[in-house]
Amino acid sequence: MVDVDRRPPATSLIRILLADDHELVRDGIRARLAKTDLLEVVGEATNGREAIELAEELRPDIVLMDVSMPVMNGLDAASEIRKRLPQTGILVLSIYDNPEYVRGVVQAGARGYILKDICAKDMITAITSVANGGYYFSSAVGPTLVGNSAPAPVDDPYGLTDRERQVLSAIAKGQPNKEIAKELGISVRTVESHRLNLREKVGSKNAAQLYKIAQELGLLT
Repeated sequence: MVDVDRRPPATSLIRILLADDHELVRDGIRARLAKTDLLEVVGEATNGREAIELAEELRPDIVLMDVSMPVMNGLDAASEIRKRLPQTGILVLSIYDNPEYVRGVVQAGARGYILKDICAKDMITAITSVANGGYYFSSAVGPTLVGNSAPAPVDDPYGLTDRERQVLSAIAKGQPNKEIAKELGISVRTVESHRLNLREKVGSKNAAQLYKIAQELGLLT
């Protein structure tokens, strides 16, 4: 799911800091990301404290980090990085689909949560989405943001147009601007315009709230 902020889409190489205390995991992630020339791993951290220090030093576009790490866990590290580097997107990679973990990372300022069994293609999509100023949650954990049961659609209190509802649906599903534009047959600039309109109508919402709004409006069926 993608936030409706004003950060411009990423058009150059996406610089990534990996943070995981298991070398084998970092090696596997690095190998996956090597499948595309759009991404570059610029540093690796073995704990939360080191992730903060390297993030300040390297100024990456994305910090891809585990939740469970020694010295300082991923939640605390994510919160601190967001305070110091608000333009750096944080994407959590974990083996846990615990709802408390998912909600915790959102509250800490992370822009996404993916599980470690994610395929390489989806991992790259998640990174690209977050780098574009958006959100991305694995399908297995997205519903935990608002509970397991889907509420019945309600009247639209925001006055959204049909096109804005289409764009919000795509945003909530984690689609980047280019993908939304291609799917709807409109320009990227038009998508950005709709996103700004959505921001005005629904307010500046975090990932959980955007997902919930889309779900309440029956846009995620």
